[in-house]
Amino acid sequence: MSTIKPTTTQTISMRQQVLDNAAQALGKETEGPSFSERMGGAVREVADAQNTSAALTRAYEMGEVQDLSKVMVSQQVSSLGFQMVLNVRNKMLSAYKDIMNMPV
Repeated sequence: MSTIKPTTTQTISMRQQVLDNAAQALGKETEGPSFSERMGGAVREVADAQNTSAALTRAYEMGEVQDLSKVMVSQQVSSLGFQMVLNVRNKMLSAYKDIMNMPV
């Protein structure tokens, strides 16, 4: 007579539980904003920082603003934000190319 070992039934039970959890996870919508909404929001924030920086720079050139440090900090924030968006774009493009070059 053959009997099923307890470790085998435990393994099968664990595998079934993992499969059930995966099926539930695939069926559920994630809460919160989507990736595209988050990226769009980040790009808008960077654009706003660039517009603010440009406005402060113009105001300083016209003599309306006397605080040079505020203008410089605004320019650095704008520059760092743009570099971040550019790096994210480059990484996403690289990942897309890697996926497209994968053999099927």
